[in-house]
Amino acid sequence: MINHHQLEQVCRRAGELALAQWPGGGHRLSSWDKAPGDPVCEADLAVDAFLKRELGALLPQAGWLSEETADDPARLDRELVWLVDPIDGTRDFIRGRDGWAISVALVSGGQPLAGVLIAAARGELWSARAGEGALLNGAPIAASSRAALSGARVPADALAKADRDLVAVAKPNSIALRMAMVADDRADLLATLRWGYEWDVAAAALIAREAGASVSDAFGDGLLFNKPDPCTFGVLACAPGIHAAAVDRVAASTARLSRGG
Repeated sequence: MINHHQLEQVCRRAGELALAQWPGGGHRLSSWDKAPGDPVCEADLAVDAFLKRELGALLPQAGWLSEETADDPARLDRELVWLVDPIDGTRDFIRGRDGWAISVALVSGGQPLAGVLIAAARGELWSARAGEGALLNGAPIAASSRAALSGARVPADALAKADRDLVAVAKPNSIALRMAMVADDRADLLATLRWGYEWDVAAAALIAREAGASVSDAFGDGLLFNKPDPCTFGVLACAPGIHAAAVDRVAASTARLSRGG
């Protein structure tokens, strides 16, 4: 189906292209807002164009869904579809921080078959193939085995009052990298309570799951990819032993938000 080594090489080259424009490396960068609070930069577009060309050559029959390309509904009729976020964590990229990654997933039947995250500024390449485990820089990784929600490590800038029994750890801007932290046992729980897009999480969902983590939407249901509307409400990635408790905690948080509390 796909040569995974070739896929990784394409992603590495995309990472090099992004690094050549990253302000953290001393480079000047042009950026702007697509909409208020939704930044994009020259590197987003350059990496997107590069990956569309190179992945298209690697697997011409596959459809395409990317944050920076106008959606073509023809993807819904394809057996295979690339889901791409050329730079996940654009805010960190623009600010010269290293909490960004390039996310590439190959999806079939609503589920990722292969996924790669390249965090070039960190020298990290995360990869997974369905049923074959997950790797970080070529070495196998295993998710957190925590069994108690209290004390769980969460990538967060700050914790809400109701979550003070959790432990905040460093939070990259990239949600894909935060999910990968669970895959590599650097965190026990990642939970979001907002609408997001499939391209943000497709590769990381596979990597986390293949590392042994539980991955779902905010309500505990399984994630589906390449939907007509590529949105999802919330993502939950955590140690399997705390998934049920995390779903309950998220439900309580949702109830508080709906009450304005």
